Amino acid sequence: MDCDGLNRSETNEESLEPEFEIENSETVGVGETLELELQEGTRLDVGLTEVVGKSRSTVQGLIGDGHVLVNGTVKKSNYKVRSGDKITVVIPPPQELKVDAENIPLDIVYEDEDLLVVNKPQGMVVHPAPGAWTGTLVNALLHHCRNLSGINGVLRPGIVHRIDKDTSGLLVVAKSDLAHHGLAEQVKAHSMTRQYQAIVHGVLFEPSGTIDAPIGRDPVDRKKMAVAFRNFKEAITHYEVLERFFDFTYIQARLETGRTHQIRVHLAYLKHPVLGDPLYGPRKNPFALQGQMLHAQRLGFIHPRTGEYLEFSASPPERFQKTLQAIREGER
Repeated sequence: MDCDGLNRSETNEESLEPEFEIENSETVGVGETLELELQEGTRLDVGLTEVVGKSRSTVQGLIGDGHVLVNGTVKKSNYKVRSGDKITVVIPPPQELKVDAENIPLDIVYEDEDLLVVNKPQGMVVHPAPGAWTGTLVNALLHHCRNLSGINGVLRPGIVHRIDKDTSGLLVVAKSDLAHHGLAEQVKAHSMTRQYQAIVHGVLFEPSGTIDAPIGRDPVDRKKMAVAFRNFKEAITHYEVLERFFDFTYIQARLETGRTHQIRVHLAYLKHPVLGDPLYGPRKNPFALQGQMLHAQRLGFIHPRTGEYLEFSASPPERFQKTLQAIREGER
């Protein structure tokens, strides 16, 4: 179903952040200069993050691009501020962001005028980001349907929730703002059905269980998440054993919350990481897999316009099923 011409939010409008919020509620506009002093011994990026109302990664980007000077010279993010240092921050003009439509085949499970459900292949990034500006699900969606909900801006039009690049399976995309608001509320309320299938290392002896362990950024490796008890968010995963093998277990997992890498982190925390997981699994990869054996198999939600409960399922991809079959045959 081609959705061109339907009355929905445009996605090609610029979604830019033209100014920073400063902690004293004053606004520094684009092209203006902020001059300040930080407490002695403070790390430069940390101190600026506290003053400039943006993320630490954004501040580090400003420092790396030469928009932050200490006594007139460029310093690294980890520079320790000295007494009397004069710090100058120049707010650069925003760059125009543009996401191109790309003719990439999509496996669309359901579609109407408000939303669509897509079975994402393993290896596809959901939306453009540094290192992956093309070939994403959003690039493909813009070719299929030029008008998507614009609530999440130009880089993530219509994206209500995400699944990892190397996780396959179902996710819902909003085409109208009405749908986006309604679906986002269900995600926030943890009322959306999100069920996964996975092959994990080791044998889970309990037939089912619940992992209730908070997740936050790994304090050692910032690219990873971890079960953490500082700067964390509640995370709950329910699981059920489908089939046991000598070295592996085939399971079904249901998200109650939806944190970054939640299932992968929780299973690794149990010492049963997902097979093929390059980030949380063991270095030894018995099947030379590229990406984890994790599939978003079932998705259910209340349609924001009709109030009807919809539920969809998709079988694991061929590579997942071949790996599972190889494990079964190895047991014989």
